[in-house]
Amino acid sequence: MKLKTLRTIVPLAVLALAGVGYVLHVGFGDLSALGWGSISVLCPLGALGTMLASKTMVPHAVISLVIALVAIVLLGRAFCGWICPVPVVSKLCGAFSRPDKAGKGKDAADAAAPAPAVELTEKEKALLKGACKSHGCVGAAAPNNSRNLVLGSALLSAAIFGFPVFCLVCPIGLTFALVFVLIALFGSGDVTWSVVAIPALLLVEVVFFRKWCSHICPLSALMSLAGRLNRTFRPQVDVAKCIETESGRTCGRCAQVCEQGIDPRHPQLGTSWNECTRCGECIEGCPGNAIKLKAFAGTGKLPETAGADASPTSGEKR
Repeated sequence: MKLKTLRTIVPLAVLALAGVGYVLHVGFGDLSALGWGSISVLCPLGALGTMLASKTMVPHAVISLVIALVAIVLLGRAFCGWICPVPVVSKLCGAFSRPDKAGKGKDAADAAAPAPAVELTEKEKALLKGACKSHGCVGAAAPNNSRNLVLGSALLSAAIFGFPVFCLVCPIGLTFALVFVLIALFGSGDVTWSVVAIPALLLVEVVFFRKWCSHICPLSALMSLAGRLNRTFRPQVDVAKCIETESGRTCGRCAQVCEQGIDPRHPQLGTSWNECTRCGECIEGCPGNAIKLKAFAGTGKLPETAGADASPTSGEKR
């Protein structure tokens, strides 16, 4: 089974589990408050918002926040890639749109076409890195800054209004609320305004704000900030197997398939590693099977001599 398929099944399974708990009254909760009986863990953003709203250090919220931060430091943004239902909802909504067959075929052909060029020299890499930085294309600064702004606004509004305002419109919570509303509707015929309001609000967020995860989501911003301490479970490139080293030509496929803009082969030219969702797209997309997910992978950067070894000498033709 491909990882992309598995990443669709897992969030749907979590939604189904929450629905079963709702029907059987066994208290599984949802991703906003997951637990069993009197033991539960709050969403880290909800925990912060609760404490700011109440102006007190709520023990339950503090414990939940600590558990969440430890998980983020160990696994990075794996929640975004494997558990969050928002990407799945976006895909389901996108399935009803008419695909551009001509454009799709052209993109597929372009992606399949081999790159004839050889690997960049160290001098060329340095020039490219400098050019990208001067034009703001390294590190995805704009999406990160916009998410951080939304995060700050969400926390500030909780402190001002006395309750976590963002929780009212959080697409994660709305997705689970939609499941519970539909169960109540078809199970007992309970019809309320929620039947219309929740799906409408969710559709607005995932359809009209298509870049919710990368540009708006304050929870992903919080995870990215905490993920700066992460050093584990990162994709690592085996330089000996990489096409750039083995055949002396550029590839860049791992960077092309990464939705977060990370370049595993040349980390200095892409988004920082704290944005990695452990989705595995780079692993499956690598034509040389040179990328593996390692538990303890250091910084994720290649040896400084790797590019130099793969580059042609001054006497070779380019």
